[in-house]
Amino acid sequence: MFIRQTKTRGVKSESYFTYRLVASERVGSQVRQKTILNLGSNFPLAKEKWPLLCSCIERNVSGQPSLVAESAEIEKLAAMYAGRIIAASRSPDLPAGDQPVADYQEVDTNSVELSCPRSVGVEHVGLFAMSSLGFEDLLASVGMNRPQRMSAIGSIIGRMALPASEDATFKWLKHNTSLGELLDFDFETMSSMRLYRASDQLIGNRELIEQGLFCRIEDMFSLETTVTLYDLTNTYFEGDVECNSKAKHGHSKEKRTDCPLVTLGVILDGSGFIRRSKMFEGSVAESTTLEAMLKGLNAPQGALVIMDRGIATEKNITWLKEYGYRYIVVSRERNRQFDETQSVETLTAQEETIKLQRVLSDDDQEVRLYCYSEGREKKEAAISSRFSERFEAGLVKIRESLAKPHGEKKSDKVTERIGRLKQKSHGIAQHYEIELTKDESGKLISAITWSKVPKDGTIVTHPGVYCLRSNETTWDEGKLWSTYTMLTDLESVFRSLKSELGLRPIFHSKEKRTEGHLFITVLAYQFVQVIRLKLKSKGNKLGWTSLRNILSVQQRVTATFKQKDSRTLNIRKATKAEKDLQCIYTDLGISATPGGIKKHIA
Repeated sequence: MFIRQTKTRGVKSESYFTYRLVASERVGSQVRQKTILNLGSNFPLAKEKWPLLCSCIERNVSGQPSLVAESAEIEKLAAMYAGRIIAASRSPDLPAGDQPVADYQEVDTNSVELSCPRSVGVEHVGLFAMSSLGFEDLLASVGMNRPQRMSAIGSIIGRMALPASEDATFKWLKHNTSLGELLDFDFETMSSMRLYRASDQLIGNRELIEQGLFCRIEDMFSLETTVTLYDLTNTYFEGDVECNSKAKHGHSKEKRTDCPLVTLGVILDGSGFIRRSKMFEGSVAESTTLEAMLKGLNAPQGALVIMDRGIATEKNITWLKEYGYRYIVVSRERNRQFDETQSVETLTAQEETIKLQRVLSDDDQEVRLYCYSEGREKKEAAISSRFSERFEAGLVKIRESLAKPHGEKKSDKVTERIGRLKQKSHGIAQHYEIELTKDESGKLISAITWSKVPKDGTIVTHPGVYCLRSNETTWDEGKLWSTYTMLTDLESVFRSLKSELGLRPIFHSKEKRTEGHLFITVLAYQFVQVIRLKLKSKGNKLGWTSLRNILSVQQRVTATFKQKDSRTLNIRKATKAEKDLQCIYTDLGISATPGGIKKHIA
């Protein structure tokens, strides 16, 4: 066994060297050289150490003990390449499958060694979801060659299995996963730049990939594309982002005001799949993005758009009407009202009672649905009470200051203090009447009194009440409310993107790479949603974090035995699926032994 160096010239690039592990074998009366393993172009070892590496690889494959300890570098490479040789073995008498034919070997049980553990569960179901949608063919159709496709698939499944940065995904592909075995692709000798270039290509073909993927999802699940949900979230950066023009300081939903942000807008259908995504500046206002997103959506005529209060401006509602969209939105109107005598009741999925009052506009063109929730009332009442206590505590401090010898008593200064207190009151100050009493000079305040006078139509007088607006004037209360609750699917999407799939934080400095990070997360979400919906149809409603914990237990390992004839038997196989994992595989209709069984005798 030896290593051969070959000079190769690219079509449009300078020449470079590739490396192969080669062995001589006798065929009849001739001796031929056979390539055992392609070591790629990034082979790291100095030439004078090649013989030592080859000897160490042979010992690892044959299970022979080492008489002389080699360097850590050689031992690590030898273990990696020996594992790849075993994993690449094809055994005609041991086919991959759940029930291989019997193959009896006489071995020394005391010689067993287990090596090369690599995760396989998340990879197995991730590839299943991709295969169901023909994702690799879709990537090929936009001009990506096989190494580029494999790099893109590795990035996406890495995001599903280990939500983190691209650098962490690269290390995971090299050292922790059997994805390369399942794809028959060598991630261990791949450079990190290949992942970044694959990210660039995904972004370059973003519109075609999103459109093609969603069309395939529609066909698979027979979706009715009449419901569109839209919202935004933002994510923050770690490090310097001078090269990213969209990185701006804004309102951070994670309270990271110290970091620049970018904003991700997504459009979903009613089943929770993402139809389109786009990156905006971190300082963008929610209300200004709707038109830019929906214009390029190609949504069917009369599609129903569901939005929350942050986007439902009068300008956006007018635009939806003008372009023929139906809508259900959270009203931005501040005045609250609710007449319990005119309401009907319905139940949420959590068995909570919701009371609904439907009011048609004077011109019959729009309907308002006033909703009352007892649980929401308790929450809002507690919030109002807390703000009131803080506001009154502030007034008490001002009053106590008036009684102190050196306390602030000047009329203009006291008025300033009250003004600042009102600014920080979260609107609760509007429910108070404050009276200041001046002394004889008219320049000093001698007393302050106040009384709480709740304003009608506010959170204080109508806690637990919110209003929906819609131009679906023929729908009854229950249908309007149940359709609006689809917006909760959008909120769960963002939770999945941010917490389960590593949307936050971002470590890239370049705009294109930042966009690539977000898009890889969006694609990972699509395949997670495929898996979850298929499992949900079988009664399994677990979230992705719980599913990933179950899947991550399964590993592919190599078992090495000494045979009676002194040869070494190596078997590469996935560990047995435990009960919960077996149920997932059964529900998805896929094998419980991903990668099959591979045998190598040396």
